[in-house]
Amino acid sequence: MSTLVLVHGAWHGGWVWQRVASLLRAAGHEVHTPTMTGLCERAHLLSPSVGLTTHIQDVSAYLEAYDLWDVVLVGHGYAGQVVTAVADWLPHRVRARVYLDAFLGGDGEAAIDLLPDAVANHYRRLVEEAGFGWLVPARPPARLGVTEAADVAWLGPRLTPHPWLTYTEPLRLTGSPETPAVFVECTGWSRVFRPHAERAAARGWPVHELETGHEAMVTAPKELADLLLAR
Repeated sequence: MSTLVLVHGAWHGGWVWQRVASLLRAAGHEVHTPTMTGLCERAHLLSPSVGLTTHIQDVSAYLEAYDLWDVVLVGHGYAGQVVTAVADWLPHRVRARVYLDAFLGGDGEAAIDLLPDAVANHYRRLVEEAGFGWLVPARPPARLGVTEAADVAWLGPRLTPHPWLTYTEPLRLTGSPETPAVFVECTGWSRVFRPHAERAAARGWPVHELETGHEAMVTAPKELADLLLAR
């Protein structure tokens, strides 16, 4: 039995993993899906000071509070930054990492600088025009590769604005030995994270592809669960 901690990406909460978590639990695994500060059911805690460090502290404290060991950390999208840092801060608690269409940043790198220029500039405009200078408005599900009407209806209303500081704050690492990692790229959309899959491959990590949009936990839960079970 494995202990998996599934960390959601921007605009989401732990609820987004429901379909995958049920499959993993049915296979006998312990699964945790924390929601980070300022998002979804924790949106009442949102403020301009919520940044990457806040979210790293969220997940690190969660592992310690629940006394979780030998953990497989799974990070989706933005949460690649969080997973990298948590594994660096608490290497004794983390057995492996899975990057699901996620940022694979290094020390000193901010998420906004790891996006294609066109996407990064679009985010900056959104923040200034509709996010009061400190929020990234939630993206329409279709932009994330979600096309089925039922999935759009389930996902869209639950997404909440994301704190901009999490994208602009650089990743700071202590230099702990890296835990084993794999990368899963979702190939059925605009493939924003293709450079990160290539970075993972250059490091010698296994890289898998899922023919679905960015929201694989919604649009391809069985395929994603099968990949996680086969690690």
